[in-house]
Amino acid sequence: MLKRIATALWGKFDNNQELKKFLTLAGTFCLIIGVYWALRGMKDGIFGTMVGFKEWQPYAKMLSLFFIVPLILVYTKLINTFERHKVFYIIVGTYAILAMLFAAAFMHPTIGLANTVASPYRFIGWAWYLYVESFGSLIIALFWAITVDTTAPDSAKRGFPIIALLGQIGNIFGPYLINAKRLGFGSSAPVVGICGFLMFVIAGLMWYFMNYTPKNLLVGFKDDSEEKSHEEPGFFDGLKLLLTKSYLFGIFLIIAIYEIIVTILDYHFKSSVYDAFATEVERTAYLNYYGTLTGIVATACLLFGISSIQRRLGMRASLLLLPVLIGAAVMAIWLNPTALQVALVVMVLAKAINYALNQPTLKQLYIPTSEDSKYKAQAWIEMFGSRGSKATGSIVNGFRSGMGLFAFLTVSSLISGGLITVWFFAAIFVAKTYNKAVKEKRIVC
Repeated sequence: MLKRIATALWGKFDNNQELKKFLTLAGTFCLIIGVYWALRGMKDGIFGTMVGFKEWQPYAKMLSLFFIVPLILVYTKLINTFERHKVFYIIVGTYAILAMLFAAAFMHPTIGLANTVASPYRFIGWAWYLYVESFGSLIIALFWAITVDTTAPDSAKRGFPIIALLGQIGNIFGPYLINAKRLGFGSSAPVVGICGFLMFVIAGLMWYFMNYTPKNLLVGFKDDSEEKSHEEPGFFDGLKLLLTKSYLFGIFLIIAIYEIIVTILDYHFKSSVYDAFATEVERTAYLNYYGTLTGIVATACLLFGISSIQRRLGMRASLLLLPVLIGAAVMAIWLNPTALQVALVVMVLAKAINYALNQPTLKQLYIPTSEDSKYKAQAWIEMFGSRGSKATGSIVNGFRSGMGLFAFLTVSSLISGGLITVWFFAAIFVAKTYNKAVKEKRIVC
């Protein structure tokens, strides 16, 4: 029955073991996204209470750019030293332990959330913001790198939408269930500890996947002509690939432009939330409500066939849909600058379509690439590149208070329009290169 439903939605699977493989990965991803969205709602709520949101959040975004460089250094060293799945256990376990430590600190009567006096000198608030930002970049990117490395192109068309679907189930129930208001806590401190426990479960699920999936289903895209390098890879190998390979740079542009524009829209939305609600618990609850709505819309998109756009209309159509919608979102905010509900709808749609269609499509772009491109270049693109793009958007946000709301939205909308044009050309180029590489069964770079 389950296989029949999956076949109707995503295409015919080769066997039950292939379907089981993707269901295991999907369950792991479901929990990752559930925990991430629970942390994401608490990220801004806790940071705003301890440090101050409107004044300091753009600086926290910019600071995350510099924090990600040593993080990539550690990540690259681990990738060069251990097997990929073991790196996953190490990193997820480290984040789990740190979550427990943050929970203990937030429960402290003077340095924790009981102290509601915001100050830029409350450094634990800054550390918390960087922790959650890096979790979203690192764990999700590493999960997808392992998934891409163990999946062939035809199989990915069927299986990746399942992973995306269960990811959105996690997006719905993570922030809906794992929040202080629903659990009856006076602050989010105990919820951070719960998230830490769930991270250990995530590591266990990946262990199960690697040890109980048939070995023939752990083989990805191979090119017999690809030469193996015997030199020890360096820290900047991924950056060098990114800057010298136009295909990878095209992927970078697609991700970066989306992040710049959405960072501007996101700051507008969350500033409106902080104007509307007074306490950390209320703000976090509303941001969790936003996360749940995003998951519901993304899930509906997947169930009603948005993933079939890529199968039926091809890679180009999939990559071009999101910039069209983001352009409409920018226009909607410009026309309704003070409406919280409009900002909520815009952010829900921008995130939902990205998660339901754009993210699974982008992950497929790494399939016809080398191992270094999958792990090291992807790490630079999705960690450093994403953080850099958010920092760029935050620099733009820094001009908002001096310009006034309407003038700022007018200028930022014009900037967004220019970036979306570049996005279009990058998407067309990348789709064309991918299609040719898969057809010819060769590695792009």
